[in-house]
Amino acid sequence: MKVKQFLVKLLRFVLLAIFLFATIFPFYWLVLTSFKSRQEINSPEIHFWPAEPTVQNYITAFKQTRFDVFIGNSAYVTIISSLLVLIIAILGGYALSRYQFRFKNLIMGIFLVSQMVPLVIAIIPMFILYSKVGLIDNLLSLIISYTVSNVPFCMITMSSFFKRIPVSLEEAAQIDGCNRFQSVLRVVLPVMLPGIVAVFVFAFTGCWNELFYSIMMINSENLRTIPAGLMNFVQKYDIDWGQMTAAATVTLIPVTVMFFLVQKHIVAGLTAGAVKE
Repeated sequence: MKVKQFLVKLLRFVLLAIFLFATIFPFYWLVLTSFKSRQEINSPEIHFWPAEPTVQNYITAFKQTRFDVFIGNSAYVTIISSLLVLIIAILGGYALSRYQFRFKNLIMGIFLVSQMVPLVIAIIPMFILYSKVGLIDNLLSLIISYTVSNVPFCMITMSSFFKRIPVSLEEAAQIDGCNRFQSVLRVVLPVMLPGIVAVFVFAFTGCWNELFYSIMMINSENLRTIPAGLMNFVQKYDIDWGQMTAAATVTLIPVTVMFFLVQKHIVAGLTAGAVKE
């Protein structure tokens, strides 16, 4: 029996180790390549550590392109879009969890179906619509697109978090003199903090990494976001892998730092509702 338990634990450890390696190695190789010279990157030999580490790729990437502007544009669009998604998801999720109204199930079904439709299908109709109202080559078009595309899933997720909170908490707050808005703001939302953080992080990463809309809606160099800016390193007959990986490494820093800071809330939020009490 002990041998069987040992083999099960060993197998579990091996599978987790393989999964961890497959997850981390691409990031390791990305960062590693950013510190290699152009000759070493194009060399047929595989080097798991740069022979002569250099930061020239980082310097050149920021000098030859307006990557600092791209970072600013991405931060501006992502933060505003994520906050809008969070506010709408909280309001809509509360309504879906606490109120009964006609077509509620239909609305939930539409939200779920919308997540099965590839974003590429909606780009052309949205491009035509934006061009008619003068939003092409405007960061507002990205804010609207990112907000609309992330709201359905975040609203459904937020609704499940609200359902976990007993209605008796709101009723107790209202007995103490709070109105409905105050009871939600002062009692319910603090309890739901892990879920709120999880939804915000989901919206943030979705907006930060989006490429299709940023390519289609933005033409000006000074309005590009990071994913579109990375395309500058792809030339007609060549790809500057050193500068591209350097720029990509820099773009990973904000998301990585945010995940480390709020990882406890993210885990708590993603596992909330997994067990029915």
